[in-house]
Amino acid sequence: MAYTRSIALLAIILSTHVASAADPATLVLRGGHVQTLDDAQPTASAIAITGDRIVVVGTDAEIAPFIGPATQVIECNGRFVMPGFIEGHGHFVSLGESKRQLDLSTATSWDDVVAKVAEAARNTPKGKWIVGRGWHQGKWNEPPREQVEGYPDTRAMSQAVPAHPVLLTHGTGHMVLVNERAMALAGITADTKPPRGGEILRAADGRAIGVFREAAMSPLYRALERDQAGRTPEEVRAEMVACINAATQECLRFGVTTFHDAGAPLSEVDVFRDLAAKGELPVRLWVMLNDGNDVLADNLAKYRTVGPYLTVRGIKRMIDGALGTHGAWLLEPYDDLPTSRGLNMQSLDAIRRTAELAIEHDYQLCVHAIGDLANRETLSLMESVFRAHPDRKDLRWRIEHAQHIHPADIPRFRQLGVIASMQGNHATSDGPFVVQRLGDWRARTGAYAWRSLLDAGAVVINGTDAPVETLNPVDSYFASVTRRMASGEPFIPEQAMTRVEALRSYTRAAAWAGFEEDAKGTLSVGKLADIVVLSQDLLTVPADQLRSTRVDVTIIGGKVAFEQP
Repeated sequence: MAYTRSIALLAIILSTHVASAADPATLVLRGGHVQTLDDAQPTASAIAITGDRIVVVGTDAEIAPFIGPATQVIECNGRFVMPGFIEGHGHFVSLGESKRQLDLSTATSWDDVVAKVAEAARNTPKGKWIVGRGWHQGKWNEPPREQVEGYPDTRAMSQAVPAHPVLLTHGTGHMVLVNERAMALAGITADTKPPRGGEILRAADGRAIGVFREAAMSPLYRALERDQAGRTPEEVRAEMVACINAATQECLRFGVTTFHDAGAPLSEVDVFRDLAAKGELPVRLWVMLNDGNDVLADNLAKYRTVGPYLTVRGIKRMIDGALGTHGAWLLEPYDDLPTSRGLNMQSLDAIRRTAELAIEHDYQLCVHAIGDLANRETLSLMESVFRAHPDRKDLRWRIEHAQHIHPADIPRFRQLGVIASMQGNHATSDGPFVVQRLGDWRARTGAYAWRSLLDAGAVVINGTDAPVETLNPVDSYFASVTRRMASGEPFIPEQAMTRVEALRSYTRAAAWAGFEEDAKGTLSVGKLADIVVLSQDLLTVPADQLRSTRVDVTIIGGKVAFEQP
């Protein structure tokens, strides 16, 4: 069987070469250090492309016959050429939204946040919502003066901005800060009870301090939605398209040619489908649906899509929250919050029903699990579903984040064939507070344990969780291979990847995780011409210079989509 496949592949390659020799390539890259990630031909210096496919990979001399009068030629001049980055877990529309909201990611204190909100209020009509994102108390230089569990009492913001409702989303997306005006519009009172999977932080006298964790955020977002309810369908769509365009530009400048969108409602997918049908979706999207089970049961069959620019074949669920907001679901209490083991966001019964829907309609189940208990329960649930359906093989279900795993559960990823969809820069971003949250033993044996997972034979893919972190893959690559935090100190460096492993996690492995290994992930003849040209060699540049690497050219489907001025 393997011999037959090899003969068939050889015939395809030969026919491609013949066709290419007769018809000059439309695009050629030459004079580069090409890292193909293809074991059969790991390196080259030139690539010829016809239409959206690679037709030849080889030396400059071997490519020369494919250059005709109309062939576009990119002189790489020794630069690093590799497959396009595949963002393994991000939030596409939210990334675009974040570029259109108040950016709080650079805030160094609660006072700084209040000042930025007050400045925005001066340029916003009274009564209009001020929406921001990106704050993270773990990255502030000093704790808030008035606080509960380390999170700020927002009275100072209410006093500074009394006439505007304010909603500020945590960098992780798992908590919000709001002022009194926003709480009033949301109907939050002293008697309001938090929903399952959510918490309302309160002062000693019972007053809500304006901090809402996980599911408790919903009334605030609904209040914002009510304010926007007067928009026409055309205005709603125009806003979404503007966010898509903003996200696209981020992808192109950072060399991301495929984006795994970790949770989109059908309403967003409708817009994606329309744009893809019109040829107006410049970046390839691989989408996980996140509507409720009843909605999915009625729609999974008609929404399943496998295409060159839009693939819809994943379902996203969240079993817990985030470590940074004490929402990750743990086997044992937090070291710095002994009264809590985090939150279970969605019931196991609900996720099990989702799993059965995924089996029935041939979707991949992708479960957000951060804490060690969340990972254990997710692995056990998946294992029970696999056993109930022994005829279904190669499902490639995924755990999104897999940030903190009990060491006893690490081998189960390989045993069950579950993919660990992780984000390199989460480790170095969270590193300053991980030991505080988990203690030394738990951190060292199971936090962001890429090395342990890889050594156990698991498939690990990479990403950024943008807009939680910057989309730049080079930052996540740097974190994956150095584990260096902003301070320069390494965070549990023994869990680092090698440079080749990190490169594979962003290309070959990520393509495989989406059942797209036949079309992308390596620079091989017959595959899509999704390519990036970098200013430096990621495999050899000194570690302290890695983050200065820039994307010079982004090519998607054989067309130059971005080029540095």
